[in-house]
Amino acid sequence: MDRIRITGGQALRGTIPISGAKNAALPLLIASMLTDDRLTLKNVPNLADVNLLMRILRNHGVDLAVDGKRPGPAMHLGETFHLTARDIVDTTAPYEMVSRMRASFWVLGPLIARMGVAKVSLPGGCAIGTRPVDLHLMGLKELGAEIDIDAGYVIARAPKGLRGARIVFPKVSVGATHNVLLAAALAKGETVIENAAREPEIGDVASCLSKMGAKVEGIGTSTLRIQGRDRLEGAVHTVLPDRIETGTFAMAVAATGGDVTLEGARAGDLQAALDVLIATGATVETTETGIRVRRNGGDIKPVSVETEPFPGFPTDLQAQLMALLALASGTSVIRETIFENRFMHVQELARLGADIHLHGDTATIKGVKTLKGAPVMATDLRASVSLVIAGLAGEGETMINRVYHLDRGFEQLEQKLSRCGANIERLASG
Repeated sequence: MDRIRITGGQALRGTIPISGAKNAALPLLIASMLTDDRLTLKNVPNLADVNLLMRILRNHGVDLAVDGKRPGPAMHLGETFHLTARDIVDTTAPYEMVSRMRASFWVLGPLIARMGVAKVSLPGGCAIGTRPVDLHLMGLKELGAEIDIDAGYVIARAPKGLRGARIVFPKVSVGATHNVLLAAALAKGETVIENAAREPEIGDVASCLSKMGAKVEGIGTSTLRIQGRDRLEGAVHTVLPDRIETGTFAMAVAATGGDVTLEGARAGDLQAALDVLIATGATVETTETGIRVRRNGGDIKPVSVETEPFPGFPTDLQAQLMALLALASGTSVIRETIFENRFMHVQELARLGADIHLHGDTATIKGVKTLKGAPVMATDLRASVSLVIAGLAGEGETMINRVYHLDRGFEQLEQKLSRCGANIERLASG
């Protein structure tokens, strides 16, 4: 497995282009199965998760053509995918594929909506909690699907098609909102989703579905109204910039005491995280091209934060914030309310000298003056990039092992950081 070697102590300075959002690109790719026309998606990031999902979609019969990146001032614009699902040739999503990435379970909604039958393995992905799929299945049942679970597979049938319904989620679920939203686009009549997730990625998918012919109202609110169609059309849609990548680099800049413009970033998509960053002493300002983040000289101030569904502080930035707060001039507190097992990075940060104590869902971080490089192990996607931040801000050499997690969610991470002065390189396995 590849490793990443970092020699810390260099402030990040320059410009980092923000890639398309992984958490929007994945459901948008899956949306291609809702129509036999061509769906063109621009700004798709080149990530391991995207490549894996395309293997799954090809297995169902989706054809793919890819345009490369365009040189010039808009280098943050990723690849352009042309997807055509003229014929769905297989309605089974096998264990060996779905078990490797949780988001691939979202093919269930489009398959049952378009084909009336689906067999999808129960999902896998990062080991950060149980994350059951009961809300996905509840929503699809409300739309008229008959669902059984057999030998680790969800077997779904809707021989007469799906019909619009009122669905009230007992708790907010991004994945269940995506799955039901996609299915509802081909359901007969109106579907109302109450207590829907409000994340910008949900809105991006809803906007694309609207271009394809489904009428979606309430985008950005907790109540979505979808007028389904018998058939959806092709469309052209640009994936929104990745707010988690934006927040990750912003925290890296603050941790190293740098000054970086995050090109293409949208402040409104992560305002809660930017507010926390400002509270730590960083300066954040919106520019014509994105967001400028800097921290020149001042101490990192301690803060107390709880992770929450959007528009609150995102769980996907909790590990990165912890790496920053490990160097704060005081004691900080982070309470993780979304996933019960998302503190696996704590023991690895401790290897670098961080002083962190866990009690249930709460981490208490006593800031230290310096972190010192050491060999560490990546445990999941966001945890792994927290180790990158700590390594950049620390002294000496940090060697991060099992970096395949990073490739799942960060496009050209080392290249982007290197161009801003980081001493970082990938060491190929073998």
